[in-house]
Amino acid sequence: MPLYEYECEKCGDIEEVLQKFSDQPLLKCKHCSGALHKLVSHSSFHLKGTGWYVTDYANKSQHNSSGNAVKKKTASKSEKSSGKTS
Repeated sequence: MPLYEYECEKCGDIEEVLQKFSDQPLLKCKHCSGALHKLVSHSSFHLKGTGWYVTDYANKSQHNSSGNAVKKKTASKSEKSSGKTS
């Protein structure tokens, strides 16, 4: 269930309320009966794991300007140890 924050326009009190998405928003402050407005808060959930970043979907090959797939060249173990690249 989402946590919503409301701020009173009269007394400035901020109230946190657990509400269903379908619940009606609160209208009156319970301390001074002033008008409330819903605050927009920073989200606290994080997307973790694979598949959430553009790099997770990237192919092992790159595309050239004509749209054809071009495989990346990787140096072999012998080339890496000798410092030579092609």
